[in-house]
Amino acid sequence: MSQLRRKRSPMVRAGMVIAASPGTLIAPEGSPRPKMRLLSYGPDTLKESQPGTAAELKAQITPGRTNWVDVQGLGDLDTLVEVSEIFGLHRLAMEDVLNIPQRPKLEEYDDHQFIVVRMPVSRESARTEQMSLFFGKDYVLTIQEQYGDFFDPIRERVRSGRPRLRQGGTDYLVYALLDALVDSYFPVLQFLGQQLDEIEEEIHDNPDKSHSQRLNELKRDLVSLRRYVWPLREVVDAMIHEDNELVTDETRLYLRDCLDHAVHAYDLIESYREIANGLMDLYLSIMSQRMNEVMKVLTIIATLFIPLSFIAGLYGMNFDTSASRWNMPELSWPFGYPLVLAIMGLCGGGMLFYFWRKGWFR
Repeated sequence: MSQLRRKRSPMVRAGMVIAASPGTLIAPEGSPRPKMRLLSYGPDTLKESQPGTAAELKAQITPGRTNWVDVQGLGDLDTLVEVSEIFGLHRLAMEDVLNIPQRPKLEEYDDHQFIVVRMPVSRESARTEQMSLFFGKDYVLTIQEQYGDFFDPIRERVRSGRPRLRQGGTDYLVYALLDALVDSYFPVLQFLGQQLDEIEEEIHDNPDKSHSQRLNELKRDLVSLRRYVWPLREVVDAMIHEDNELVTDETRLYLRDCLDHAVHAYDLIESYREIANGLMDLYLSIMSQRMNEVMKVLTIIATLFIPLSFIAGLYGMNFDTSASRWNMPELSWPFGYPLVLAIMGLCGGGMLFYFWRKGWFR
């Protein structure tokens, strides 16, 4: 590519307008059009549909049941506003839905709660997308940035009539979604761990500059995951310990297990960060050792040629032996040249023997 694409800084939010009035809604550029899916269920009933408009969605919501509305895509602002009006969502909360990325958090309103989390988009990538979750007495609304998620097993559990999920209410559904989201980080961490293992083996075998670049990329991915998993722990912990009428005591027990998973994921991230830092130190140490070996060889070669250069330079002077008997009389000897070469050979050999006795070749 002739031009490098400048990556968006993580501090810059998509759709954010400087000094805009509170509650200003702007759809993120390039987002897909919303697709809606409704799962309305109770202990013995289940209705599943894919409404095309907010009006159809409103007509299909059944009061008294658990209504899970899943919206994927943020490309149509009018549809999102109409959906928010159905559930009476605050405009500031919708602003957070559209201003990406948000820090994972939990906010309480009069009759519902608002959760923002980050969800991995692939099992082999540290890239994440934002998911906003609203839940009240009889509904759970999930709004995702892109198409696709890790929630198909939960949908299958609802369809198969699992009693705990069918009878658990909206708070249990929220727990199931958060638990699936936390678990979705583990395949990503496993992939990053495998990458670290491969880099470690390659560094021991034959380190090169590409390893430094790969380690920096992995460290950047781990920092990004840490930035999202740490506040995710706070979100789950807040649902457990804060006085929340929408969350039952039984669901809090399950949320404790979800919190343990989040803590485990965070601990793995910290461990991998330490491993990555250690591998970087190992890479620099091996490269420094290689450089020292090269410098040792060059130093030995240079040291060998210092006396040889002196002898060659000394006998390269233009002395006149006829002017004085002290002006290198060996210049007129018939075996003067072989003698000087022999002296130079003995000098170099003696120095090599000395270096060997000192252990400089080990």
